Parts: sequence; C-alpha cells; structure tokens
Amino acid sequence: MDVSVAFLPLSSSYVLASALVLLVGYMAWSSASRSPESGGQEPPGPRPLPLLGNLLQLNLNGPHQTLLQMSKKYGPVFTFHMGPNKVVVLAGYKTVKEALIQHAEEFGEREPLKTAKEVKLEHGVLWNNGESWKEMRRFTLTNLRDFGMGKKACEDKIIEECQHLLEVFRNFRGEAFDTQQPVNYAVSNIICSLVFGSRFRYDDPAFTAMVQRTSRSIQIVGGPSLLLYNMFPWLGKWFSSAREELHNLGKANRKQATELIQALKETFNPQSSRGLVDAFLLRQQQQEDTGDVGHFHNANLLMTVSNLFAAGTETTSTTLRWALLLMAKYPHIQEKIREELNQVIGDRQVQVEDRKNLPYTDAVIHETQRLANIIPMALPHRTSQDVTFHGYFIKKGTTVYPLLTSVLHDDSVWEKPHSFHPQHFLDKDGKFVKHDAFMPFSAGRRVCLGESLARMELFVFFVTLLQHFRFRPPAGVPEDELDLTPMVGGTLSPAPHKLRAVSLAG
Repeated sequence: MDVSVAFLPLSSSYVLASALVLLVGYMAWSSASRSPESGGQEPPGPRPLPLLGNLLQLNLNGPHQTLLQMSKKYGPVFTFHMGPNKVVVLAGYKTVKEALIQHAEEFGEREPLKTAKEVKLEHGVLWNNGESWKEMRRFTLTNLRDFGMGKKACEDKIIEECQHLLEVFRNFRGEAFDTQQPVNYAVSNIICSLVFGSRFRYDDPAFTAMVQRTSRSIQIVGGPSLLLYNMFPWLGKWFSSAREELHNLGKANRKQATELIQALKETFNPQSSRGLVDAFLLRQQQQEDTGDVGHFHNANLLMTVSNLFAAGTETTSTTLRWALLLMAKYPHIQEKIREELNQVIGDRQVQVEDRKNLPYTDAVIHETQRLANIIPMALPHRTSQDVTFHGYFIKKGTTVYPLLTSVLHDDSVWEKPHSFHPQHFLDKDGKFVKHDAFMPFSAGRRVCLGESLARMELFVFFVTLLQHFRFRPPAGVPEDELDLTPMVGGTLSPAPHKLRAVSLAG
C-alpha cells in the first residue's frame, strides 16, 4: 500500500476513494452504454457525464435546437442522454419517414413522461400502449368520423362557429387585441361538439376556465422546470411549484370533464347518440351485458375525452394564431390571398371543396404549419422490440424522439427552410403541390388522429377571417417589428402579441 495514501486524514482518504469509485463506475457505465448485450453497435452521440448525461449541452429553453445541432455532427440517428436516460434521436425527412412508416411496429409505442405517469395519463389515446391504446384509437377514429369529422356535418359546425368568432373580432372595432382566447374558444368548441354533442358560449365561465387551464398546462409541461423533473424525478422538491401547478390544473380539468360526462350519463338515450361520449357509454353498456367492459372503463373514457379536448384545442388554435400573425407580418402575402379569394369565391361563405381552386391560399396554410413547427420533437416514442436501424442496434424499450423540426426545416428538401415561403407548395404554374416531407401531424401509427379535422378547421377559419378582416400590427408598429420568436412550451406558440382586425366592410 502507498503510505502516502494510508496516512491521509480520514476525510481526504474518503474523498479520494469516492473519486476512484466514481471514475471506475463512470468507465464501466460509459462502456456499458456503448456496448449492448447483443454485440451490435449503438448510435453515436456526445459522451455523457455520470448521472447528468448530456444535460450541460442541452438548451433547456429549446431542446429541439440542441438536438438539431447534434444531428449535424453525429448524423441522422444518434444517442443523447437526457440526464441518466438514454434516448435515440431520429433526424431528417428520410430517416424519420423510414422509422415511423416503414418500421412503424418497432417504433410505434409511446414513452410516457414522468409527469404523465404520475396522474395516470397512460389511459386514453395519447400516452397509452398495447391493446388498450389500439382499442381506444380505433373506437375514437370511427366515432369521430361518424359524428362528422372530415365530413359536411363537421364543416357546418365550423362555419357556424366562424360566425361567433367573427362577432368577437368585430367587437374590437379595429383596435389591437390578443387573439389567443377567442381563437382558442372557437377551435375548442369544434372538438366539444364532436365529443360532448354541443358547443359552449364564450362567456361560459366553466368552459373558458377549462380552455385556459389547458393552455397553461401545455405551456408549463414544455418548460425548463418540468423538463428537468422528467430527467431527475428524485429532485422533485426543487420543481414542486411547477409540478403542483400542473397537477392542480389537470385535476381541475379532469373534475370538470367528469361532471360533463356525468351530465351526459343522466340524459343518455341509447337510441340517440349526441357525440363520442354517448357512443362510449353505449359501448360500455353493451360490454357490461356480456359481463366484461374490457377496455371500455371509466378511466379510458375520462382520459380519451381529456386527450381530445387538449389536443383538439391547443394545436389547431396555435397554428391559426401563427397564420394571423404571419399575415400581419407579410401584408403582401395577405393581399395576394385576398385577390385569389375575390376571384374564386367572392363574398359567399367558403366551403372545404373550394380548397382545390385556391392553390395559393392552401400553400400559405401549409407553409404556416411547416414554418411554425409547433411540435418540434413530437411526443416521445419507444421501441416495442430490439431493432437494427441504419446499421445501429436499438434495444427494446428505448425512448425515441422523431425530430419533426428536422423534417419540416430539412434544407435538403425545402428551398428556404427557415423563411416563410408559400412557393414551397406551388409549382411553376402556380398549382398546389404536395410534399412528402410535410409532417406537422407526425406519421405512422402515432399520426395525429384529428388530422382531417385540423385541416378542415384551419382552412375554413382562416379563409373566413380573411374574407372579413385585414390583419395589421397595432397602430404605430411597423410590420417588420412583429416578433416571430416562438414561446417554448408543450408547443411552439407565438409570443404574447396583439393584432388589429380591420373590417373590410368599412
């Protein structure tokens, strides 16, 4: 034994021994993290620190930006350590498409975040897996279509809701206002009419509170505090404020959803379904007659309703707000849309079937979705089995992030990936062209089940608003001063701002 070590004070010996243990542990852990049991090679990535992983390299206010930069160094399939949690990131159009579509089964599970697990969000259609998820997704898709999603019946609901939204905008008489709440209420009412069978007034305090709590929850869940908590849950006390607020918001919304479901139960008529909740109650009743409700239990009903309300409100309304902001920012584009609208449909109410005759308008909507990039990392996936992908071994149960921002802003696909350029969706003759790399709704087994509804809403709401108003910045604010820097949360939403909706009626 080295006597210089043997006669060190106890505290110094302890520190040295601890350092040696940590060093050996790190080497073993680092080696194990790169040498899977199968003997295959794992995807490359930045070397992690013990426990911290690659935290010091992560931009907590924009993790997708960090991962996008990492993909340029390590390639389209790479490993990144979110704290002690190893994840695989997929970047670029070709890679993401191959994984989610051609290997849909292997990459098709959902990885619930710690905050989702704590409130049992693994029921429903968003964070669920296995047969329960398959059953709920199949049932939800079928019944949303039965109640009009993507059909004329739903189009009529959107057109009706447009009239309520127009009235709110008119009441500001050309003065600047924040579009967030009225747009959220209008969009939310569409999913409410499909799920609950009725819309709500914009001054209904229970409805407005539910919408506002949803928006706040989505803002919190993507913030730095909960990002750190999901990586290091044992440090929960340091993030107690954000966690407590999120839990309280979720609890209040689930309580309100439960009350709405209970009211529908009390007036339930199996001969006349009003919406998805009634369809679920009918199926539940039929299952009970056989002695087993299976997956049609109350927890799945509550979570499915909650998932649809949140997703059906926030994503479409955020995209629509981006569209209005971009119109105010680029008035020449707004006027070009208006010229097309005047030539094709004039003053009459727009219909979904008009889309094919409005290529420039359609291109602007698509370009808004592409540039806004509101869910840049998608929700985390998980491998359902061991898989070899691009020559790399990825073991079963690995968290996977399909980096949608790398698809929507892929410079090998888009001419001007970081600019607002509607010509991305137009050919040389001005006709609309589809892009396979247009993936704002993700792809594969986990593609957004409300895609057809969202597309219909965006088109009808956007066109109707531009038929009636010219959108401008607040008085005295030049267009070039409108800030397009997103506010990072569960979605990339516009930073708080106000616009003027100037009536075209004079």
